[in-house]
Amino acid sequence: MGAWLDSLTGWLTTHPQWLGLAIFVVACIECLAIAGIIVPGTVLLFAIAVLAGSGALSLGETLLLGYAGGLLGDAISYTLGRHFHQNIRRLPLLRTHPQWIGSAETYFQRYGIASLLVGRFIGPLRPMLPMVAGMFDMPLPRFIMVSLIAGAGWSIAYLLPGWATGAAMRLPLPDGFWPQAGIVAGGLAVLIALSINGSLRSQRRGTRLMAALSLTVLIALFFGWPYLTQLDQGLMAVVQESRSQGVDDIAVMITRLGDFRTQLVAGGLLTGLLLLARQWRHALFAATTLIGTALLNGTLKWFFARARPDVLTDPLGTYSMPSGHSSASFALFLVLAVLAGREQPPRMRLTWVMLGCLPALAIACSRVYLGAHWPTDILAGAMLACFVCASSLTLIQDRAPLNALPRRVWWLVLPSCTALLAFFALHALPQALARYQY
Repeated sequence: MGAWLDSLTGWLTTHPQWLGLAIFVVACIECLAIAGIIVPGTVLLFAIAVLAGSGALSLGETLLLGYAGGLLGDAISYTLGRHFHQNIRRLPLLRTHPQWIGSAETYFQRYGIASLLVGRFIGPLRPMLPMVAGMFDMPLPRFIMVSLIAGAGWSIAYLLPGWATGAAMRLPLPDGFWPQAGIVAGGLAVLIALSINGSLRSQRRGTRLMAALSLTVLIALFFGWPYLTQLDQGLMAVVQESRSQGVDDIAVMITRLGDFRTQLVAGGLLTGLLLLARQWRHALFAATTLIGTALLNGTLKWFFARARPDVLTDPLGTYSMPSGHSSASFALFLVLAVLAGREQPPRMRLTWVMLGCLPALAIACSRVYLGAHWPTDILAGAMLACFVCASSLTLIQDRAPLNALPRRVWWLVLPSCTALLAFFALHALPQALARYQY
């Protein structure tokens, strides 16, 4: 694998005109039934994305090519399942490895549409679930809708880290950038690993551990950000160098989802719907998380008074740390993810949390892209939301676990919140674009 990967990346380095096609093809294979299990597409995508970030392709081109390739892989897999149905089990590789399709089939029958959203980020399930959806005759419009949504998050999660790494290696960065990046990345890796391990062993222990670890990292960021200036300035330089008008438009739409008014109305709507459905403890959990995060964010921002980056022509307020957009969006989507994972196995709960972090991460990253916040600002906002969310969940579940929401409540909550967020993202877009000029 190592020699083959080295030869492929070496050839693409000398023939960069094929990088776009390589991203498209590898993304397609990674999402293609059976082939996605055999071929180590995740490693290939990261390596090729690093080359793309070195100057061969823009961020928008890289993400769009990966997105299109993943959609094609989904479409082919779905078509195979829809055409062959149960006869597809007779294929040689599936005859010798029936567990490949068996686990995907069980997962799909248990979680339905949610399996396609969550399973997109689970390696062995990702290429098989679209084929299983076709086998069970999932309506094509419904499959297309889910594939479009899941594919967008997957493209960002799997290609952005590699592209950013390549861009960082290409640009002249401040001295001390890489050691500081290593410290922050190592700290986050330890936090994630310990939280996952604690959650798999005990739900209550994992929640308390997550609260303690998030608070520790948050405190470290508030006292350590003056020593992370090279990291902030280096990442800001990488991001601002790669800006383009097309991506600017998308970033402004995304960042509007984290605006104070948007999050205030969305949080009020979520809490109100839970109260309307008489889900008292769930509403209390949502309210304490969202209100607690907002109050702490405002207090910390005023107390530390960190100046914003000097990027925008019209600065958005005085203080930047922690990012209000980051903390509010992580709080909202973590609440939804936690509620979705109630009474489910530990791995499924963790997957829902990971899935919930993706839209929040997109909103947070849009703030750095637009030059409104430093990278450590959005990281502090995320840690603040994680701390408040985990603490609220611990208190709510002190005497009894939080039960799963009935399906009828989800059919009330999800369409309402989605429509509201879409309205705010699209409303008055020209004025918002002018606000983020640099």
